[in-house]
Amino acid sequence: MNRKKLIAGVLSLMLAGSLFAGCGSKDTGSAEKKAEGAKYTFRLAETHPADYPTTLGDKKFAELVNERTKGRIKIEVFPSSQLGEEKAVIEQVQLGAIEFTRVSSSPLAEFNKAFGVFSLPYIFDNDAHMWKFLSGEAGNKMLDGLEKSKMKGLAYYSSGSRSFYTKKPVTKVEDLKGLKIRVQQNKINMDLISSLGASATPMPYGEVFSGLQTGVIDGAENNSPSYLTANHYQAVKNYILDGHQRVPEVLLISKVTWDKLSEEDRKIIKQAAIDSVTTQRELWGKFEKESMDKLKANGVVVTEVTDVKPWQAAVKPVIDKHGENYKEELAAIEQARK
Repeated sequence: MNRKKLIAGVLSLMLAGSLFAGCGSKDTGSAEKKAEGAKYTFRLAETHPADYPTTLGDKKFAELVNERTKGRIKIEVFPSSQLGEEKAVIEQVQLGAIEFTRVSSSPLAEFNKAFGVFSLPYIFDNDAHMWKFLSGEAGNKMLDGLEKSKMKGLAYYSSGSRSFYTKKPVTKVEDLKGLKIRVQQNKINMDLISSLGASATPMPYGEVFSGLQTGVIDGAENNSPSYLTANHYQAVKNYILDGHQRVPEVLLISKVTWDKLSEEDRKIIKQAAIDSVTTQRELWGKFEKESMDKLKANGVVVTEVTDVKPWQAAVKPVIDKHGENYKEELAAIEQARK
C-alpha cells in the first residue's frame, strides 16, 4: 500500500512538473512575440515617376524603416499615381485604406489653413530661410495640426521655388508691367501677379504650351524642372529666378495607421522620415542643377535675382490683404529670418 502511494505521489509530481513546464513555454513564446513587435506591410502612394527626387526620397524613407525594424515593417512605394491622383489618395489615407502618401502642401490648406501661408509671395528670402522655418516649432506644429483631419505629417520634402519665364527679358520688377502671365486660379496668385504690374491669366496647365506659342500669354511661372519637362522653354527663352513662392512637399501617414503602432514603431517611422529628408533634398538640388544646365544649353537666358527686397516691397499689399489669416506663421517666418 505504501508502495502504491509512493508511485502515485511520484506520478502526481511528474504531471504537475509537465504542466508547469507547459505554462512556462507558452509565456516565453508570447513574450518573445511581443518583444519582436507586430509585422506590417504598408503602401505609400506617390504621383511622381519612379526616378523623380521625391519618389527616391520616399524609397529612402521605406528603406530606413525596413532596416531599423529588421524587416518587420515594410513600406512599398507606388509611383506614377498607380494608387490614384492626389485628391483621391488623400481621402484614402484619411480612411486608412492607404497608409502613407507624399503630397504638395497646397491641397493641405483645405485641412489645416496654416498651409495656405506657402501661397504668399516672397515670404522666404531663400531656401535656407524656408528650411529654418520648416524644421522649427511652427513647421512641426503645422504637421501635427493635420491630425484632426485623420492624417499626420511626418516630414517636409523640397520642391524648389517658382519663378517667371517670359518671351521678353525680365530683369527687374518693372519689366513685368503689362505682361499676360498664366497663373493657377486662386485669389492670392491673382493678386500677386497684379501687384507686380502684370495681367493675371488663369489657364489649365495643359494649355500653357500652346498659349505661349500663340501669344495668348506672354509668360508663366514654375520651378526649373517643370519649365524644362513641359517643354515651355521651346516657346519662351527668358527665365528670371525670383523665387516668388516656395511650396514644400509633405510626407503623410494615416492617423488610423498611426494609432495602431506601438510607441517604439512611431518613433522609428518619424525619425526615418526626418532622416530621409537629407537624401531627398540632395537629389532635388542635383535635379534642379541638371535642369538648369539643360535649359541654358537650349538657349534659355537665366537671370538671378540677387536682391529680393524690391520684389517683396511690390507685393506688400498682397501680404497686408491675406496675411491676416497667417499671423502666427508669418511671425515664425520673420523669427526664422533672424
